Amino acid sequence: MAQVLTGTHLPTAAITPEIRRIGIADLRLAVSRGIDDFLAAPTQIAFLCVIYPLVGFAAARLAVNGALMPLIYPAIAGLSLLGPLTAIGLYEISRRREAGAQATWRDAFRALNAPGAPGIAALGLALLLLFIAWIGAARLVFLNAFGTLRMSPSDFLGALATPEGLRMILIGHAVGLVFAIIALAVTVVSFPMMLDRAVDARTAVTTSVRAVAANPVMMAVWGLFVAFTLAAGTLPLFVGLAIVMPVLGHSTWHLYRRLVV
Repeated sequence: MAQVLTGTHLPTAAITPEIRRIGIADLRLAVSRGIDDFLAAPTQIAFLCVIYPLVGFAAARLAVNGALMPLIYPAIAGLSLLGPLTAIGLYEISRRREAGAQATWRDAFRALNAPGAPGIAALGLALLLLFIAWIGAARLVFLNAFGTLRMSPSDFLGALATPEGLRMILIGHAVGLVFAIIALAVTVVSFPMMLDRAVDARTAVTTSVRAVAANPVMMAVWGLFVAFTLAAGTLPLFVGLAIVMPVLGHSTWHLYRRLVV
């Protein structure tokens, strides 16, 4: 694991990529090309993107059946933290189309042979741990406000309208914002980069953080765009994510191309 993170097994781990400054036009171009990729190879929905709304729906049912109503929203919102990992196959499709090759949803499996596959696996595990930490934090915020997670749907909705509920909403979103910023800074470049180049996880994450630090305003705009489209994609019953997720995945690949020389 230490070799995967530090890159001692990769000859190019010491390379420090150059970062570009980007603007709104670059974000628009990334999204436009992402939509083009989605329209060119829409059959990837069958494997890559139907599973995401199903996972979200399952999380909601589990919370209801387990009388954990207050954790439904954090669980669904937290799934976006895992989005960069689930989009690996989409990055591969965009990479192939960018190179002028034909691409179908089957080509997503080629990502398993990516130069930085060990780093992708290690960073994916880190994202999973971040998701678990987010759920734990959301649980603590709610318990601090109400002292219990066991609420019926009607009691839960009523609790949200109380002063304690409003305070809990504000604190919860503030904590969630911290987790979202961490996930964005760490992953916006790292996963595409490890698919594209033989770099270790540390180099990829460092490059991602540098890219965000060099473009704070544009990365904030991108983060808001991702949050808004994911929220819209949950309607109705998470089905919209089958379109939103692949478009965001493809767009992230092209954003990586704009950010890293």
